[in-house]
Amino acid sequence: MKICMVGAGYVGLVTGTCLADMGHNVICVDIIKEKIDNLNKGIIPIYEPGLEPLVKKNKEAKRLSFTTDLKAAVNKSDVVFIAVGTPPKESGEADLSYVENVARQVAETIEKYTVIVEKSTVPVETGEKVKQTIKLYNKKNIPFDVVSNPEFLREGSAVEDFMNPDRVVIGADSKKAINIMKEIYEPLNALMIVTDIKSAEIIKHASNSFLATKISFINAIANVCEKSGADIEKVAIGMGTDRRIGRNFLNAGIGYGGSCFPKDASAFIKISEKFGYDFELMKAVEKINKDQRKLFLKKIEKVLWIVKDKKIGILGLAFKPNTDDMREAPSIDIINGLQKEGAKIRAYDPEATETAKKILKDVEYCKDPYEVAKDAEALVILTEWKQFKEMDLDKIKKLLKNPIIIDGRNMFDPDDMVKKGFKYISIGRK
Repeated sequence: MKICMVGAGYVGLVTGTCLADMGHNVICVDIIKEKIDNLNKGIIPIYEPGLEPLVKKNKEAKRLSFTTDLKAAVNKSDVVFIAVGTPPKESGEADLSYVENVARQVAETIEKYTVIVEKSTVPVETGEKVKQTIKLYNKKNIPFDVVSNPEFLREGSAVEDFMNPDRVVIGADSKKAINIMKEIYEPLNALMIVTDIKSAEIIKHASNSFLATKISFINAIANVCEKSGADIEKVAIGMGTDRRIGRNFLNAGIGYGGSCFPKDASAFIKISEKFGYDFELMKAVEKINKDQRKLFLKKIEKVLWIVKDKKIGILGLAFKPNTDDMREAPSIDIINGLQKEGAKIRAYDPEATETAKKILKDVEYCKDPYEVAKDAEALVILTEWKQFKEMDLDKIKKLLKNPIIIDGRNMFDPDDMVKKGFKYISIGRK
């Protein structure tokens, strides 16, 4: 099938590349010329395991191409995916101006029946607005259908998630559009859930908000465990083996970050307000998540007493492993908080250093964990990269000024760390 993917950001690039790998002809469009030029040269703007070779493979097979020419791409396609950004406004609502702009341009461009697909995360009723916009600017009255097809990609495993999904959600009011969407996804042999457009839109926000709730819940339990002397790891296992609950997303730590959970939780609160419902549960989820960073800062300050002029080593800057994404990363608040108290920060991340340099100031960036540890008063772990789990701890201990590790991701066994001679502080454990 001939597909136009408008937006070559995280979702658009991964989705477009994977659709091409399934055998479709995909044109990815973006207004940023530098990004398109780089993609045409094989330079990928994001770090995502498995994506770069897949882009190269499908470009060489001539199933995947990149352009800034939206009109040409739309006219060559049967289906147009809208995968542009929906950044949060100051109010927490999603900014839909990019979606509206693309819908208008598509309406002015289409020459034949076209399926227009919402791939961006949008509030309920956006599908109606997209339909209204296309009708308004579709002066030739070309037939079209609008579909909601939310994405469920996790950064760091997005290619795997796309190719092996738990489900594909198709929200549409037209049998013709539903059949076209089913044909697109048929090679995945996945469970397809067909709903109305509004339900599909809510499924996305509800899913991310529920996962954010699960993270905040286990962090709240971790705080109770810490105060009572219980062990959050054992509690999480005891809870997670219940099939009704599940073990995923029950890892205590310093809270969620990234481009999805914070934005979608906030947007869902605003969506609910719009319809007259005060979503107090999600407000509590947000508060717990923000408080978790403050509590971790207090933990560091409690161990070191005075942090002013002390050299503190930071391991991990990205909001999660296997990505270079720093959006809403806990590391930002924690490093800024330490610097506010006069601490000197030395940091390392396997992929996010260049991104961090644009966000964090007065940080000394190192080439590996050992350079970070040298003469540091303490080592603070903020992202659970596998590389950190495999560190030579004996070497780390010798390099540190004091053998202190403050672990925001519970990467190590407390008893083992004590045996190795570390003062080891983690989340929700003795």
